[in-house]
Amino acid sequence: MDLVLDLSDASTALSLPHIRYQLIRLEDTVLYHIIERAQFPLNATIYEAGAIPIPNSHLSFSDWVLREQEKLQSQIRRYQSPDEYPFFPDAMQPLLLPPLAYPKVLYPNDVNVNSELKRRYVSNILPGCCMKPARAERAEAQENYGSAATADVSALQALSRRIHFGKFVAESKFQSDPQTFIRLIKAEDRAGIDAAITDAKVERKVLERLRMKADMYGTDPGMNAEAPRKVDVDGVVAMYKDHVIPLTKVVEVEYLMQRLKGTEWE
Repeated sequence: MDLVLDLSDASTALSLPHIRYQLIRLEDTVLYHIIERAQFPLNATIYEAGAIPIPNSHLSFSDWVLREQEKLQSQIRRYQSPDEYPFFPDAMQPLLLPPLAYPKVLYPNDVNVNSELKRRYVSNILPGCCMKPARAERAEAQENYGSAATADVSALQALSRRIHFGKFVAESKFQSDPQTFIRLIKAEDRAGIDAAITDAKVERKVLERLRMKADMYGTDPGMNAEAPRKVDVDGVVAMYKDHVIPLTKVVEVEYLMQRLKGTEWE
């Protein structure tokens, strides 16, 4: 929950080398939490609204656990941090701790892709990353529903933080070439903005590095080569290629589309 960007100096916070270093750290965090979640079966029941009765709630069990965690964390300043975004904005509570005065590095915006991220997490990311179970899901009393839902919270929050970090990338790129982005934004050329922010070489390196890490972290060095892996390596790479990177670009593009509001260029 601690802010990984150094906001004491805006020029440092928005330098691409500094941001890329932090993105690599977040990459490790995401991978760790996905591996932790993969130790439990998929447990489809916890994602079905009403499948597990919850008093005074229509949510699925997984959503209810996530929402309750966000209620608590909102009271201790988690969502004051400019790189944290709730999945349930309606669950935010008054602060118990005094507010922190973060420097204004990002421009005001309302970009939040957590709803789409959560949909993809349940439908695509989890089935792709979790090792296939050797047995069918058992009765509610026998499965690790609480542990799986708790692991979901950590994995989803790490993914959200990594994806919304795209706002810092977008701001850095805007400041490095404002005239190009001002022209594209005024023309509402989302495709042009996407092309301007895309670095295919960097994306390939990210996927190569992630495959190496997933292969290394997903294997216990004390076990033989035939021992089951902790996580599906191809699924982890697909998670980034098909979901994390595309959603990060959505965040960057939509942040930039709002970047001129309240400025001399509006």
